[in-house]
Amino acid sequence: MSPASAGQVAIVTDSTAYLPEELIRRYQIRVVPIHVAIGGVSGDEGSEVKPADVAQALRDRRTDVTTSRATPEDFSVVYRELLDQGAKAVVSIHMSGKLSGTVEAAELAAAPFGAQVTVIDSTSTGMGLGFPVLAGAEAAASKATLAEVREAVERAISRTTIYFYVDTLEFLRRGGRIGAAEALLGTALAVKPILHVADGQVVLKEKVRTAGRALARLEELVLAAAADGEVDVSVHHLDAPERANALAGRLRSQLPRLGTLHTSEVGAAVGAHVGPGVIAAVVYRREDSSHH
Repeated sequence: MSPASAGQVAIVTDSTAYLPEELIRRYQIRVVPIHVAIGGVSGDEGSEVKPADVAQALRDRRTDVTTSRATPEDFSVVYRELLDQGAKAVVSIHMSGKLSGTVEAAELAAAPFGAQVTVIDSTSTGMGLGFPVLAGAEAAASKATLAEVREAVERAISRTTIYFYVDTLEFLRRGGRIGAAEALLGTALAVKPILHVADGQVVLKEKVRTAGRALARLEELVLAAAADGEVDVSVHHLDAPERANALAGRLRSQLPRLGTLHTSEVGAAVGAHVGPGVIAAVVYRREDSSHH
């Protein structure tokens, strides 16, 4: 089968979805990489710049880490290729436009293709983007129409919640991804912040005193977001596998209706803004089976 089985809706996303490799292959999702520069040397997130490279550079405070959006050209090439291979339409889903110019680049690239390419802002990142991408890919694989694929993505966006804990707000402040006032709040009492993504922006959810307490609170927030529904969960980290595995293990034992639980390291593009030690949990509430 070609990357978009002929006659199907092809799915495109960017490298900040941090989808498990096996799912990218299974659903033939096209991933357009964000560009990351470490000490002035630029490369593609994922294939050329690995999470470990970024964690190392961030810890070494003398090395600059910057990210830049995928370009309109990067997207044009992919859209053209998928349509030439027989896809009947393309749905391109990306990280929040308030966090990156990537979705804007996708829109610029999509314009000449008219109705053949639909761009959707996931208003999130990490698996907050990944779960909607998977929902679209599952719909496309079951031969859904363009409108149905779009609707599956939009519904998944509304059912996805992301919380994360950072050791310090310094990286978010440096990258301009969180307001100066919120960053100051964080330094004042050396508090440990729990953040979430709301309306596409990173906002402070609450402040706790210690890393241990923050991780326990993160767990409580995930359980509350899941309520008693059927959920899939993803735990992300940067250079903190023990923390991530411990949280994943506790969630596994406490969520009665857990579908799949993914654990993955965030790549350079998000890692550069949150710093090493980050732990994120993304809750995707599956639809009630009675609606099918």
